[in-house]
Amino acid sequence: MSDTAIKPEFLIKDEAALRALFPETHPLAVAKCQDHIDKHARDFLARSPFLCIGTQSKDGRSDVSPRGDPRGFVHVLDDKTLLIPDRPGNNRLDTQSNIMTNPAVGLMFVVPGFDDTMRVNGTAQITCDPELLALLTVHDRTPLTAIVVTVQEVFIHCAKAFRRSKLWDPAQHQDRSEMPSLMQIALDQTPAKAPKDPANLKELDDALENAYRTTMY
Repeated sequence: MSDTAIKPEFLIKDEAALRALFPETHPLAVAKCQDHIDKHARDFLARSPFLCIGTQSKDGRSDVSPRGDPRGFVHVLDDKTLLIPDRPGNNRLDTQSNIMTNPAVGLMFVVPGFDDTMRVNGTAQITCDPELLALLTVHDRTPLTAIVVTVQEVFIHCAKAFRRSKLWDPAQHQDRSEMPSLMQIALDQTPAKAPKDPANLKELDDALENAYRTTMY
């Protein structure tokens, strides 16, 4: 249990109290929300190689998962429907399992070099329709399933977060070697399985890199 003291008298428990702390929403921020994929949203999707998808289980457990592929990997089936491939991963299937019990999803699309992002909210289903999956083939490999999103809300999000974080500024890029490798972190979190010989860790790191090269699709 955390020892951090959260003072209950400062907790904000209703929307009215929250909104009282902030200026009114700019009318344009409300009006820009669309209920379909227009020409600007299509253009953004055609450029985006990366998204994050937020889902929630039936009992309220939340999850956010990344998805990435060549730019334009999310197909626009029509102005209300998106098709997202399920590429090979760790087989936890958190996103897919959540969708089957709670179809509400939130998507955030990113374009490298753009400070703007695009948000899409809607509902989702999982399909294994061969005709739809064929649209998602990359390197002669077709995914086993895909996520079909019915769009309810779409809008371009302002650049403040990306500008504050300086995400695309090379001067802000950090050296990955300053932290342990992914395999070392996983082993530290499961100490009973940690290798005693550093050479074994290198073998695991090398095996992971090889898996990246050979099982991306």
